[in-house]
Amino acid sequence: MAFSVVRAAITALSLTAYATALVSPAGHTVVVNGITYWAAPEPVSIISATADQLKSAATTGVDLIPLTVMEDKSSSFTTAVFRSLAGNYTASDDVFNIGFLQAVYLKHSGTAPATVKYPLGAALTEYGTKLFMSARAYQSSVEAQGYSITGWRTELPAGPYFMSTSTGEVYQAYRLYSDVQGAFTEGLKPNTDGSFSVLSASVSGVQSVTIGVPSKLYFTKTAAKPLAGVRVGIKDIYDIAGVKTSCGNRAYFDLYPARSKTATAVQNLIDAGAVVVGKMKTSQFANGESATSDWVDYHCPFNPRGDGYQDPSSSSSGPGAGIAAYEWLDLTLGSDTGGSIRGPSGVNGCYGNRPSTGLVSLDNTMPLSPDMDTAGFLVRDPLLWHTAAKAMYKENINSNFTSFPKKILTTGFPTSATSEAGTVLLDFLTKLSTFLNATTSALDINTLWSSTRPTEAAGNSLSQFMGTVYPILISQQQYRLFTLPFYSDYAAAHDGRRPFINPVPLTRWAYGQSFPATAEEQALANKTVFTDWWNSNVVLESEESCSESILLYPGASGNPNYRNTYRSAPGAPTGFSIGRVSNFAGVPDIVYPLGQASYQSTITLKTEFLPVTVDIVAAKGCDGMLFELAAALNKAGILKVPKTGSETF
Repeated sequence: MAFSVVRAAITALSLTAYATALVSPAGHTVVVNGITYWAAPEPVSIISATADQLKSAATTGVDLIPLTVMEDKSSSFTTAVFRSLAGNYTASDDVFNIGFLQAVYLKHSGTAPATVKYPLGAALTEYGTKLFMSARAYQSSVEAQGYSITGWRTELPAGPYFMSTSTGEVYQAYRLYSDVQGAFTEGLKPNTDGSFSVLSASVSGVQSVTIGVPSKLYFTKTAAKPLAGVRVGIKDIYDIAGVKTSCGNRAYFDLYPARSKTATAVQNLIDAGAVVVGKMKTSQFANGESATSDWVDYHCPFNPRGDGYQDPSSSSSGPGAGIAAYEWLDLTLGSDTGGSIRGPSGVNGCYGNRPSTGLVSLDNTMPLSPDMDTAGFLVRDPLLWHTAAKAMYKENINSNFTSFPKKILTTGFPTSATSEAGTVLLDFLTKLSTFLNATTSALDINTLWSSTRPTEAAGNSLSQFMGTVYPILISQQQYRLFTLPFYSDYAAAHDGRRPFINPVPLTRWAYGQSFPATAEEQALANKTVFTDWWNSNVVLESEESCSESILLYPGASGNPNYRNTYRSAPGAPTGFSIGRVSNFAGVPDIVYPLGQASYQSTITLKTEFLPVTVDIVAAKGCDGMLFELAAALNKAGILKVPKTGSETF
């Protein structure tokens, strides 16, 4: 009797559970001509075709029909136009393939009356088109040939779709790519409410995340949407509504729920039309880590350049490796506190920028040091770079100059072309000085400091005065603002336990805690002194050119840095170098890829090539000038768009 009661209770609970279960569609994976796609779960329209028409285009046993919406402005749609559009779609969009011509819907976007010139039969047979439909604008000529006139519940842009045989519902098509470089943490897809969800699809790949990308044909760039259709990957320190943030730590990812708000830097890109396709790997809590010994919680991304086993640098490791590897990825958003964009941009051979401090809000973004944190891009196309910057930084990027600077400063540059990298750097310097009609002079920053040193420096060298500023600020500020709340929340959820932390952040936090709390105040004071000195003595502002001069220093020099080499235990990032100037002075420091240099790989035992890049520093707020300079140099053929893969150019 007791057993029956218990069983009845369990049955009742089970029925209740079934009655209240939330079931939602997750889309479908479809293979078209050997390429794997994901049909999004939410229909974007319904086509008013008959059941017989839909069945005529179907593949036996498959509900979804590949469909192409063709758009033509001309008054006469001919076989030649059909073939031309199919060719254009194939050439301009990696999602479209000829298999989507299994069903075709022709829409008219012109103003004049439209006709379809028949016969189309040869073209339809050539492309395997089973169902040809057109908009009512073509009614008279289409009906005369026995083809279908149909309409939509919602008008759709041109491009590839999937259409349900049973319902006539139409779904967007996403092409699926395997993240073979390990650059991403998760693939994402947008929801109708502005939030995002993790992509519920996968393709073959060993320990690889799957990324889905929508057709570029769906999007049209406008003044309001200058980034329409641009595919962007986001470093996983920025919150995105609907998904979790890991900051490169497994315990952190598991502890906190999906975010409810999207970081302003990301939202600005979305508002400009960018398509977020996934979140990308960061070294833990945006601290600098080496691939071999420091990445414990997650595996470090693979730099595609050279032999494929070079360190990708950090902390924007995923954005750097991804933009250098994947043609289907247009833009990545990283962050730079002490070189986290510039380092990956250099060794992965792409454009990158650490902007002037404060150009965009960093709300809903993990802090390292709020006094030095910045958001910037890693990108192959310098024109897209400028467009993205204007979209994210908004009014803080402007053309506040009438000419480019006429003075070039260099530091660390070779004096003669004794290496391939040196030849590339000197060749660029010659072309740049000619292009700008500028004078060139070498800067010895230590000598200049000694002769113009502020009284607050009390006779100290640059290294003595500034050597501990960076490590104290990042360690004490991150520990106070981020680590302690994380430790507290984790302990509350796990019976007082501490989470696992990678060696580098642990070492840095311990370094910061070895100093009194007043050390942060002193570090900020030294930083202010340095900023004032730099702005008054080195790179000054200019009404005409925004920045009176630009400072060049070598970035990546084509030297191998293998990821299979064991290194010493991590320590605090003390010291001073020219790369720290932008961290302290808040000025822009951007990376231009220039060329490549050969080396003999110990992995492949062959000659391989690694990027050669240059960093350019200008006065604070002159970011727009540097972006426009890149565009002008690209137009002049001095700067080029790097390739994806093992070779940069």
